[in-house]
Amino acid sequence: MAPAQGPAEMDQSRPTPARIYDYMLGGNNSFPADQQAAEQILAAVPEVKDAAWANRGFHQRAAVWIAQHGVRQFIDIGSGLPTVGNTHDVVRRVAKDIRVVYVDNDPMVRLHSDSLLEGQTGIAAILGDLRDPDTVLGNSDLRALIDFSAPVGLLMTGVMMFVADSSKPWRLVAQYLAELAPDSYFSLSHLTGDHKPPRAAAGFQAVFDTATEHLYLRSKAEVARFFDGLELVPPYAGAEPGLSYAGVWGAEDPVVADTDGSRWLYCGVARRP
Repeated sequence: MAPAQGPAEMDQSRPTPARIYDYMLGGNNSFPADQQAAEQILAAVPEVKDAAWANRGFHQRAAVWIAQHGVRQFIDIGSGLPTVGNTHDVVRRVAKDIRVVYVDNDPMVRLHSDSLLEGQTGIAAILGDLRDPDTVLGNSDLRALIDFSAPVGLLMTGVMMFVADSSKPWRLVAQYLAELAPDSYFSLSHLTGDHKPPRAAAGFQAVFDTATEHLYLRSKAEVARFFDGLELVPPYAGAEPGLSYAGVWGAEDPVVADTDGSRWLYCGVARRP
């Protein structure tokens, strides 16, 4: 199935993270440039599809866990293209009245999200750049659904790795967190090159040199900084609070879930005191 053409101003010649990710997950919303970029990543990192699925699984398990802890509204930043098991689908299995706002800077994401969400209540998709928190948080559609005096689930799955140090990613996350009420939860995953062959990590990053966003791998300590001031929860039964690899978080069998692909991503869920 060919993808929708999308807005006229959309540049189909440059790959985007959302469309590359969609291709890795077996979706149909990518163009030749995205497909070529994805295949280049696969050549450098054969286990990257496993990493993509591990990341998606973490996103869903974390969102459900947060909903099970009483949160009834979510902001999903860097939501990517709609696929099976979207945030509102999985959290509404916990409570049917949960509200979700999707945020992404890819026009194609907005196009497909509008079609998917047509006729549904309590869900919105907005076009916004996470590097502009004031505009994102001040969006009227977001404000119509999200009550910042009550706990919020803030999801940033596989998105901060596209924000350069020069854009002060830790400060940006802190700005979002500062708006959240106590007992809100924050979920994040991030690519890392820790314990990976330098050539594979370099090949992974190089593919994004011609994409709409560059890729930045970060160490465990750098990923942990995103959770400063928060209370990390245990990633699985019997574990100490802290970060884990993406496939391991919330897994029924952490040993089986600890794959090479999963180890490309650190992740965590934390409570705002």
